Amino acid sequence: MNYMRALATILLLALAPPAFADESSWPDIRAALYGERVLQSGDNVVALDAPYRSANDSRTIIGVSLAAPPGLRIAAVTVVLDENPMPVSAVIRLAEPMPRFRFEATLRFNGPTPVHVVAETADGKLFMTEGFVKTMGQGACAAPPGTNPEDALAGLGEMTIGIGNSSRAAGTLADLSAGQMEMSLSIDHPSHSGMQMDQITLLFIPMRYVENVTVELDGEPYAEVTGSISLSENPELTLSIPARTRGIDVTMTDTDGTVAHASRKLADY
Repeated sequence: MNYMRALATILLLALAPPAFADESSWPDIRAALYGERVLQSGDNVVALDAPYRSANDSRTIIGVSLAAPPGLRIAAVTVVLDENPMPVSAVIRLAEPMPRFRFEATLRFNGPTPVHVVAETADGKLFMTEGFVKTMGQGACAAPPGTNPEDALAGLGEMTIGIGNSSRAAGTLADLSAGQMEMSLSIDHPSHSGMQMDQITLLFIPMRYVENVTVELDGEPYAEVTGSISLSENPELTLSIPARTRGIDVTMTDTDGTVAHASRKLADY
């Protein structure tokens, strides 16, 4: 599946006016992403940690915990915010499929929306769970940027890597006590949606967002994150990683082709 092609396809689907105001976008999104493939229930496989109502539509933390069925391993996970202008909001692929995995991301919610999370195992099985998030009505994808666009560009690409254990993960499917810890990543990036207006010129700010984040552990590929305009301004990501990790290398590429790197050694951790 070419997920960048899917992102563009789903964006066009989302921008097309629905036949009825209460018509769900999910059937079209599902068909575009997975065709006739079977989506099994994500009970006991995919746990979604999302608020009942967003306290800040422009920056809402979504967490997903995954535990593969016996004998299977998680290879990829997709987060879909059905009613966002670019519904396919984040896709994470693991270089080496794992039995357990957890991540968090700060996302924009343009309005109330169903949330679908689909995990894919190494053998191609799909498991889905869903939720619904109400919002404050801020229309976050078109809301003015939180910082001056020129100031935001000055520090674009700077990244900070953190290490720790998250209390949010306690009791979830992917219990991080089993030889895992958490890597947090903060990225300085304005994440312009293309729908925001410069408050001085009153012109729309061109779309520019974090398109790709690759993570290497101890010199080996670990995970690849494909982003979208649903990523918040200055997005933050958290990934579970093996506790034995001693070196982290991250590369960020945005839609304008800007490439940035960050590294951290954990020998003293």
